[in-house]
Amino acid sequence: MLKGIGASQGFGIGKAIIIEDVKLDYSAVKYSDAESEKARLSKAVEDFISETKHMADELKLTAGEKEAEILEGHITMLGDPFMLSQMNDSIDAGNVAEAAADSVFQMFYDMFASVEDELMRQRASDVKDIRDTLLRILLGLKSVDISAVPKGSILIAKDFTPSMTSQIKKENVSAIITEIGGVTSHSAILARAMGIPAALSVLNSTEIISDGDLLIVDGFKGEVITEPTGDQIKEYTLKQEAYLKEKESLNVYFNKPTITKSGLVKKVYGNIGKAEDAQNVVQNGGEGIGLFRTEFLFMDRDRAPTEQEQFEAYSTVAKTMDEKEVIIRTLDIGGDKNIPYLDIEKEENPFLGHRAIRYCLDNKELFKTQLRAILRAAVFGDIKIMIPLVTTVDEIKKAKALIKECADELENEGLSYKLVPVGVMIETPSAAIISDLLAKEAAFFSIGTNDLTGYTMAVDRGNAKVSALYDCFQPSVLRAIEMTIKNAKKEGIPVGMCGEAAANTELIPKLIEWGLDEFSVTPSSILQTRKTICENE
Repeated sequence: MLKGIGASQGFGIGKAIIIEDVKLDYSAVKYSDAESEKARLSKAVEDFISETKHMADELKLTAGEKEAEILEGHITMLGDPFMLSQMNDSIDAGNVAEAAADSVFQMFYDMFASVEDELMRQRASDVKDIRDTLLRILLGLKSVDISAVPKGSILIAKDFTPSMTSQIKKENVSAIITEIGGVTSHSAILARAMGIPAALSVLNSTEIISDGDLLIVDGFKGEVITEPTGDQIKEYTLKQEAYLKEKESLNVYFNKPTITKSGLVKKVYGNIGKAEDAQNVVQNGGEGIGLFRTEFLFMDRDRAPTEQEQFEAYSTVAKTMDEKEVIIRTLDIGGDKNIPYLDIEKEENPFLGHRAIRYCLDNKELFKTQLRAILRAAVFGDIKIMIPLVTTVDEIKKAKALIKECADELENEGLSYKLVPVGVMIETPSAAIISDLLAKEAAFFSIGTNDLTGYTMAVDRGNAKVSALYDCFQPSVLRAIEMTIKNAKKEGIPVGMCGEAAANTELIPKLIEWGLDEFSVTPSSILQTRKTICENE
């Protein structure tokens, strides 16, 4: 079995077709004169624009308008007068059109590839795609005809560029495998748009797999099963049928407004732990992000993330969500998480100890670094800040004061920022009991039912002897939830839920009755949650 990144959900069973890179060797091309070389370049650019326009039109039919904009962006980039003038200057210096184009594109590629921001790095992939297509046209080489592959093909390449993906006939392609790329790459975006399972970053797959090999691709886990047994083929055929049946029944709810039968408008958001997870929320039709767990940015490293690193992560999510709401939970750590460089003391009971907002208020510089990054990233979208483990009104007041302090610093430094609403995560009995007081300070509430249930019932859900008590339907937990929602309503602030209970089909009718505004769930539960809400009064 080969392992990569699951970038487009689903299961694919079929025979491998290796897509070889066209060799773009122009070493034998002879320089004639500047005018002839410029004319060759100009004709190649015209052909590129014509060919790319045709591919964009095809992509609109197979993937959609938004995805076609990727290729339309290629036309805009190549039409940049500065880029073209630099190529012509290179020709004047004695270079053939191929070398002129190659050198200019390499300069732009290096510029974009060196930027830490993931979305900007994606531009480097665009530059390479334009460069390869233009050189192929100049050299008179034909591209691989991906549109001609037979039904049941699994395509394997080092990478699938937008120009390659536009040729795919989705009814013939069972899955896609690449050696590079991640969930935010164009190949992943386009695969998801076309509903083709994809496993990306499967190292050396073009060498390990041969043409004609029978394969199974798991687009959820990013796994590729080579030489599958008869039993595995049966197993994944059934999985594929069940997935397609479920997907078809839920597809009607993709990007559909979340409105109950009685006309109440609700929102279904997604929970994420990493910036790249935002794509999964979009892919599943989420109307926003109700919980961005930022502690994952601080884990598995030897130093705290810088303000710039955090800014890039938060702004990437904001851009991905395209003006949809993004609720960022500030650092929620304690003695239960192993982060050596933060020097968090081991405690006898870390869940009742120095953690989350308590830790952050006592480590102001670390906290302010995060707050500054969030305020800067807010310029790129609809970002809100959520404070975790609040038990007193004083904690939210102190957090808001620090946010104001950060805003003043950014103003004085001349950096772009935006003040954002500050909300409270209701996950302790204390917060629920004083929710009427917190509602006067908070811009919104989000109920974290996982911890609220554990703290209310005094239960360690990992302890099998008492785990049966860990139940959101316990009367005390339900009363805490109802009290919180009603106090938010009295004060006129929105209230959401970001715990697992938000996707509970049996609890959803009660949450609607009490007035919950927003349900934030794991991305894979978005459509089912919306379906449940829309089917309720």
